[in-house]
Amino acid sequence: MIAARLADVRGLALATAAVLTVAALFRPTAERTQPRYDATVVVDVTMSMTVRDMQFGGRPATRLDAAKRRLVDFIGRLGCGSRVGLAIFSERKPFLLFEPVETCANFPALEGAVQGLEWRMAWEGDSHIAAGLFRSVELAEALGTNLVFVSDGHEAPPLRPDIPLRFDGEAGRVRGLILGVGGLSPSPIPKYDDRGREIGFLSADDVPHDNRLGLPPTDSSLREGYDARNAPFGGNAAVGQEHLSALKEGHLTELAAMTGLAYGRLDETDVMAAFASAARAEVAARPVDLRPGCALGAFAALLLIHLIVPLAARLRARATPTRRTLP
Repeated sequence: MIAARLADVRGLALATAAVLTVAALFRPTAERTQPRYDATVVVDVTMSMTVRDMQFGGRPATRLDAAKRRLVDFIGRLGCGSRVGLAIFSERKPFLLFEPVETCANFPALEGAVQGLEWRMAWEGDSHIAAGLFRSVELAEALGTNLVFVSDGHEAPPLRPDIPLRFDGEAGRVRGLILGVGGLSPSPIPKYDDRGREIGFLSADDVPHDNRLGLPPTDSSLREGYDARNAPFGGNAAVGQEHLSALKEGHLTELAAMTGLAYGRLDETDVMAAFASAARAEVAARPVDLRPGCALGAFAALLLIHLIVPLAARLRARATPTRRTLP
C-alpha cells in the first residue's frame, strides 16, 4: 500500500511540474498595488561638503561621499514605478542634471550619476543654503515631485543677523526631507589648488567671517573705520571660525519648519522611512511576473520525484524486516 501511495505522489508531482512548465510559457502576471514616489534629489556640492568628519566602513569619509552612498541605497529602496531626478546645489540655486526617471529601469544610470557627484561641479565658492533650499522647493514644485535636499547647512558667507529669513512659498506645498550631513564638532575644510589637488586646509584669512552683501546695517556708522563710500560696513575685518565647519542642525531644522519639510540627520536616519513618512505618494498597480514562481514550483515537484520519493522508498525498504524461510 505504501508503494502505491508513493507512486501516486510521483504521478501527481509529475503532473504538477508539467502544468507549471506549460503555464510559464504563457508569461503569467498578477497585479500588486504599492506606493510610488516621485522625488527630486538636490545635493550640496560646495567646499564644506569635502570635510572628512563622517565614517563609512570604519574609515573617514567626506560628507559628500557619505551622502552619495546613502542616496544610492535610498533610490534602490524606492521601489519600481517611482521616479527620481537629480540636481546639484552651489552658490544660491540648484542646477537640474536630469528630470525624474523610473528607478528600476534606470538604476545603473542613477547610481552612476550619484556616485559621479563631486565638489568640482560647483560653479561658485559661496554657499547660500537658505536661498538654495527655497529655490529647490520651487524646482520640485515645477517638476511635480517631492524633494530631498542634502546639505551640511554651512552658509558661506554667514547670514546677516539683522536680516531675517523669509520663505515666500507656501509651507507644506512641496513635501519631502532635508538631510543634514556632517559632524557636530567644527572641523577644518580642505583647501585645493587650481588643479584640484588638496594642499592643506582653509585658514581664517581664506574666508569671510561676516556678510557684507546688500545695504549696510543701521548701526554701521558707529563702527570703527566707517566710511560711507569706501567702508560702509566699517573698516575692521571681521574675525570668526568660518574656516571651520560643522553640521548646522539648528539652521536646517529652522528651514525645515519654514518650508514644511521634514528633517533628519544622515548618519542617524533611515532615509527611506523618513522620506516615506514625509513625502506624498501615489498608489499604483504594478504587474508582477509569475514565471519565477512557476519555475520554482516545477523544480520542487521534480525534486520530489527524483530525490524525496526514491529516498523515502529506500528508507522504507531498510525498515521492513526480511522474512526467513524455515528449512
